[in-house]
Formats: sequence, structure tokens, C-alpha cells
Amino acid sequence: MRNGVIAFRRDGTLALMNDEAYRIFGLTRQPGDLGRLFAEVLRDRPAVIRVLASAFELSHLPNRAELRLKDLDRVIGYTLSQVKDDGGRAIGAVMFFKDLTQVEQLEERERLRDRLASLGEMAAGIAHELKNPLAGIEVMAGLLRRQVPDSTDAQSLLADIISEAKLANAIVVEMLEFVRPIRLQVERTHVAEVIHQAVTMADTKAPRGAVSVNVAMASDLPVIDGDQHQLCQVFVNLLANAFEALDGSGHITISAATGTSDEGPALAGVEPPAATVVVDILDDGPGVPADLTDKIFDPFFTTKPQGSGLGLAIVRKIVDAHDGRIDVNSSGAGTRFRVTLPVSSTTGWIK
Repeated sequence: MRNGVIAFRRDGTLALMNDEAYRIFGLTRQPGDLGRLFAEVLRDRPAVIRVLASAFELSHLPNRAELRLKDLDRVIGYTLSQVKDDGGRAIGAVMFFKDLTQVEQLEERERLRDRLASLGEMAAGIAHELKNPLAGIEVMAGLLRRQVPDSTDAQSLLADIISEAKLANAIVVEMLEFVRPIRLQVERTHVAEVIHQAVTMADTKAPRGAVSVNVAMASDLPVIDGDQHQLCQVFVNLLANAFEALDGSGHITISAATGTSDEGPALAGVEPPAATVVVDILDDGPGVPADLTDKIFDPFFTTKPQGSGLGLAIVRKIVDAHDGRIDVNSSGAGTRFRVTLPVSSTTGWIK
């Protein structure tokens, strides 16, 4: 990390300002800057001017300090020292500084991660405590239905109570899945087998109706490193979303083929790009509005009256844990989710 340097004389004229200083302050070097008052050269950076002006006013200059440049959204760390002649008189001053913006951002991300971890632990505790009373409500409502078999109104009300309790319990279960760290049981996995299993299981998660599902797998699909159970959950959730979007009629096509990562070119033409398996789930439903495609993976975002908004957030979390990628492309003629998974993963056990 290079240092920015500004040196100026006692009369305020600029003696030195290096290229890094211009870059950090977002300024362009002009002919004749040296010899001008630093207040003129830095007129767009009043916070810096105030620091430099204090060089001959403070009895003790800061050895280490930070300055936030709000207009640039940048943080610098600096030291300010006087330059003295042989007689000990201050004849100028020099400021050394570094751009600490990236360091500040990394520290903020670490603090945010710690806060989210604490929030996740709290949410997991609350969700766990909610599961027991919800189960009790469902059981007791079922028992009450047996006590009033001849009352149509009571049967209807109790059926609604049981249905709402099941919905609340499903939301609690999804919340627990979302806040807990993902523990991958990585093994050699056949993607085709996982997809066929997901097609069968998706029927139990959302009503399929008359929706047709066409599965097209390439014959040369490689075996990948992955967690079969977690990947099955990914495809079950995506299929269930498609079933709900189609509302009982339409077509879904699931295809899987080999691909290559586009993270970078091969090194000197010797090492080939990393091999991947690309799975597309395409439906011919109404599509996702363009202004919502960037939000659908956000936790708790949903357009469904009874949705938790966690299904696609969990999908992305699982795909990320596999060092994979998920993309969505939607138009008025349907929606395509594309899941790209590396054949060989560097994934750890917990993410």
C-alpha cells in the first residue's frame, strides 16, 4: 500500500504532493500546483485543508489519526509532522497518509458477520421455542375435531387452525434452515440422479396440477463433488416455485449439460478452464417482473400471500456453499433458473 505525501511551507505554499496523494483525494495534477497555497490546490477537500492548517496551531500533532472523506466515501490514516530548521523553528510541515478504505470495509464486513451470527443464533433459539407450541396447537385442534364431528362450522374453523399452524411451522423450519451454517456432506454425486429424485419430491412440496415436466440430461455428465441431500433441496425448491408460478398448467424443462467456468482464461493455454455441470430449469409461466429479479434471492422477500421469502435465499446459500452460481433470466414468456456447479470443489465442510 503506497503512501500519499503532502509537504508545505510555513506560508502555506505547496512544496510537494505526490501522485498517490492526487489519486487518494480524487484530484488531477495541474501545472503550477507547486508553489501555490495548499488551500487553493485542495479547495475541493475542506476536511484535508483543516488538518493541514492545524500543523502550526496544535501543541501536539497527531502521530496516528484517521480522516473520513464523506464526499469520496473514503477513509485515510495519516500522520502530521513539522519540519524544523537548525534553530528548531518550524519552517513547514509534512503529512503522510494511506487509503484505509478497503481495510475499513473489511473490518465492517467482519463486524456485520459477527452481528448476523448473533442474530442467527437468536433467531434459531426463537424458532426452536416456537415449534413446540405450534405442534401442540395442531394436535389439540385435531383432537377437538373429533369432539365435534357434527358441527360443520366448528370443523371448518378447526381445519383453518390446523392449516395455519402447519404453515407457521413450515416457516419456522425454513428459518432454522436459513440461519444455521450449512454442513456439507461432500461425496461423489450424480447430478442426473439428484434431479430425478427432486422431480418426485417436488410434488409433495407444491401442487403440480397438469404441469408437464420434461427432463433432458446429457449422456456425458461428469460426477461432481457435492452434498446430494442439499442439492436435491435446491432443485426441489426451484421446481416447487415453478409449479406455483404455472398455477396448475404449463410446461417445465429441466436440462443438464457439461460446461466450463468463465472465471478466467487458461494459464498460458496449458491449464483448461474448470469443468462444470450446468442445470437449467425453464418454465413457460408469466415470468418475474424485471424490477424484482434482483430481489428474489433476498431473505424474507416474497410475492406470495403465504410465502416465507426464504426458499430462494436457502437455494442461493446452498449453491454458494458448493462454490457454484445461480442466475435467473425472466421475460413475459417464462423464467429460467440456471445452476452452475463445479465438478471438483474446494468447498469445506461448513459454510
